[in-house]
Amino acid sequence: MRIIIAGGHGKIGLRLAARLKSGAVGIVRNPAHVADVEATGAEAVVCDLERAGADEVTAILQGADAVVFTAGAGPGSGAARKDTVDRAASVLLADAAERAGVRRFIQISSMGVGKPPAPGRDEVWAAYIRAKTEAEEDLRARDLDWTILRPGRLTDEPGTGLVRLAPEVPPGSVPRDDVAAVVMALLEAPGTARRTLELVSGDTPVIDLVATE
Repeated sequence: MRIIIAGGHGKIGLRLAARLKSGAVGIVRNPAHVADVEATGAEAVVCDLERAGADEVTAILQGADAVVFTAGAGPGSGAARKDTVDRAASVLLADAAERAGVRRFIQISSMGVGKPPAPGRDEVWAAYIRAKTEAEEDLRARDLDWTILRPGRLTDEPGTGLVRLAPEVPPGSVPRDDVAAVVMALLEAPGTARRTLELVSGDTPVIDLVATE
């Protein structure tokens, strides 16, 4: 399989690329990040999704089997970049997937998306939730085999391979290793298309749980 990873240098993107190895193509904004992606065994393509046009991104997606959107503006970015990355870049990638004929599209979102921000959260958090919500809504309206994955609080602890995955789960955390493992499983689980699933650590092996979805 040839899998395009938007956010190829992100913490989830690199972990996913390492699992896919030569089957992955990581999209990176900064040319200095190419070596890190290639060190996983994956291919790297430099493309700034905040500035690229649909034709450029469509060309990258030609011949792909699936697209994974795991890009994000990241900590320390302002409200404006939550919109240009977390929303607009996802919309651009979905446009390109339709144009390139790539039906499978997995979007990494977040628990809490689709609901009003909790009281006391700041303007940037509200912008993040709004951007992710609009990105999800855009994807659901498309004729693609999309799956939206909403992980809980992300950690860098080693993965356990044990998770809880369902349309709604109690709040919790999950290692990024396990998020990458779940994405791998979702790529081979066509029955999860057109579903929104929340993810936290649990007691069910990833492969067993995804097989039941």
